[in-house]
Amino acid sequence: MKRFKDKVTLVTGAASGMGRACCVRFAAEGAAVFGLDIDEAGLDETAATIAAAGGTMRTARCDVRRRAACFEAVDAAVDAFGRLDVLANVAGVVRFDHAPELSEDAWNMVLAVNLSGPFFLSQAAIPHLLETHGNIVNVGSNAALMGQAYTSAYCASKGGLIQLTRALAMEYIKQPIRINAVCPAATDTQMNKGIEFPDDVDWKLIKRYTGLRGFAPAEDMAAAIAFIASDEASSVHGSIFSADNGMMAG
Repeated sequence: MKRFKDKVTLVTGAASGMGRACCVRFAAEGAAVFGLDIDEAGLDETAATIAAAGGTMRTARCDVRRRAACFEAVDAAVDAFGRLDVLANVAGVVRFDHAPELSEDAWNMVLAVNLSGPFFLSQAAIPHLLETHGNIVNVGSNAALMGQAYTSAYCASKGGLIQLTRALAMEYIKQPIRINAVCPAATDTQMNKGIEFPDDVDWKLIKRYTGLRGFAPAEDMAAAIAFIASDEASSVHGSIFSADNGMMAG
């Protein structure tokens, strides 16, 4: 399939995990990809993988917590490729902490990466996406739709991202842009493998959110995101699409 032939996609979190999988998927389907991350070595690896497969990708280091950096990144993508058709807000961070022990800096960091970054990038991207009749896909989480122990900042940030998705979808419901979110559950990425837990967590609570089907491959999430971003989903707007191995079914 070449659903993104002659289109340009901007992907955050492009250095690894789900972000890298999205870059590879978009490039394989014909898109020119502009990838953002703070991990420059990881960005180089993603770009090399795409180049080896015959795809096109450019990269830039970007700290999505900074509004100015987000605007600069969108400008760089448009300067590089002449247009913008898809913004995929994939970058994210997760922490497990006892709520009373979560520091102010840690709270602010999680909210900044998971919520402020997607908003700043959307602010910068929307004028370009209106020109191309493009779309935004935000990556939420099942943690946006249910309570989870020890992840107060993560749940708050992803819940906020879902409401941001709906708010922007309504604001632009009369204009030629689509804004949606995909909500994975546990996904096989380095972010999830590197989670640190407090020493005295109640593992019975943790296991409630792991799901009975295990971790999903990052490539499965990239496929879901690519579908929502493609013209095949032209009637999908303001949707919160769960791709969570049945986590929210019960």
